Amino acid sequence: MASDFYAAIQNRRSIYGIGKDPAVADEKILERIRQAVKYTPTSFNSQTGRAVLLLNEHHHKLWDLTEGALRKVVPPEDFAPTAEKIASFRNGYGTILFFEDQTIVANLQNQFPLYQDNFPVWSQQSSGILQYIVWTALELEGLGASLQHYNPLIDDQVKKEWRIPEAWKLIAQMPFGKPTAPAGEKGFMPLEERVLVFK
Repeated sequence: MASDFYAAIQNRRSIYGIGKDPAVADEKILERIRQAVKYTPTSFNSQTGRAVLLLNEHHHKLWDLTEGALRKVVPPEDFAPTAEKIASFRNGYGTILFFEDQTIVANLQNQFPLYQDNFPVWSQQSSGILQYIVWTALELEGLGASLQHYNPLIDDQVKKEWRIPEAWKLIAQMPFGKPTAPAGEKGFMPLEERVLVFK
């Protein structure tokens, strides 16, 4: 129903309080990710989106290596808030990694040189759509999530740890789990300033 669609859009929020309770079967989560990857629109039907689902020790490993990478660049005296933030992601049930296949992007640039500057932009736009679909699907399943960007700081370690193809470019990380705290208050700018109508 249309009302369910709009409710899902409205209810999808950045949820930072997440827990390890397996509120949804792993197979259901994987099914939702696969549906999103399959049906996300892409320029020239290029299908550049890639996703990696990390559960259990793999989920923990991601946030351990992220914390380790951050310790190398954040001064020790300032690290406590960063450690707390990473711990909140680690406390979740799993993490989804989003990638874009740069081989396809490069091939399209070679095939259509007139649009070569646009293909990386269109790839990023498609990734954003994919992330949003997955995020909203998780919300519909009763899971909370947020979107994180520790790339390129962790790119090399992620590719090595999970044998990710070299051509896959890491775009974002989405830790998720059963919500343990509601989203914070969110303000909105006047829509009259953001939507114009000409009849």
